[in-house]
Amino acid sequence: MKVLLLEDEQSIRDFVRINMKRQGYDVVEAASGEEALSAADLHPDLDIAILDVMLPGISGFEVCQQLRNRYPRLGIIMLTAKGQEADKIAGLEYGADDYVVKPFSPAELVARVKSLYRRMHADAPKAEAKDDAVLRSHPFTLRLDERKLYKNGVEVDLTPKELEILKLLMENGDKAVSRDDILSSVWGKFYVGDLKIVDVNIRRIRQKIEEDASHPVYLETVWGYGYLWRKGHHDERT
Repeated sequence: MKVLLLEDEQSIRDFVRINMKRQGYDVVEAASGEEALSAADLHPDLDIAILDVMLPGISGFEVCQQLRNRYPRLGIIMLTAKGQEADKIAGLEYGADDYVVKPFSPAELVARVKSLYRRMHADAPKAEAKDDAVLRSHPFTLRLDERKLYKNGVEVDLTPKELEILKLLMENGDKAVSRDDILSSVWGKFYVGDLKIVDVNIRRIRQKIEEDASHPVYLETVWGYGYLWRKGHHDERT
C-alpha cells in the first residue's frame, strides 16, 4: 500500500511515517498542501492520503477537495483537532472518507488506514467473479465490474464510499435502510465514528445525481430512520 502523508509538523510526520513503515507501507511525505498535490501527481498509484487540516498555505480541506476531484477513487483520511466537530463535517463535505482526531495513537491510525483500504477493495472479488454484473434504475446504471455509475449514459464521479452506499440502497430499492445499517455495511461493524458521516455522504451523492438536491426524487429520506432508493419502472439486475 502506498500512503501520502501531509503533516506540517516534522515530529508528528516522523512519528506516523515510522509506524506506517513498520506495517510495510510505502510512505510519501509532504509538509504543505502544495507539496502534497505535487506528490500526488508524481505518484498516481497512491492508495490512501492522510491529510492534516491546519497547514501553512492552502488548507487540508482544499487539498482534500483537489485530490478528490483529480483522483475520485483515492482513499482520504483527515486529521482533525480534538473537539472541532466542524472540522470533521467539513472534511467529509470536501470528500474525505474518514477522520482521526488528534492526539491519536499510531495503532488507531494504522487501523483506520487498513479498514479504509479493505472497504475500498471489498467488492473486487465479486466483480471479477461476475464481470457483467449491473444494477439498473432508470436513468441510472451501476456497473459493479467497473465500479462506476452512469446517468443517461454519462459517468457520475462518485467516491468509493458513495458507490458503496448507492449500491446498498439500489439493491434494497423501495426499502428503507437505516443509518445504522448503512454505517455498519459501508464503514464496518467496528467503526467508531458517528452517524453524521452517513448523512454527509448522502448529501454529496444527491448533489451529484439529483436535478435538485433539496428536493430529491431518487434518494429519499425516511425521517428518524434512514434512506430509501426510489426504484424506476425499468429496474433490473443483469
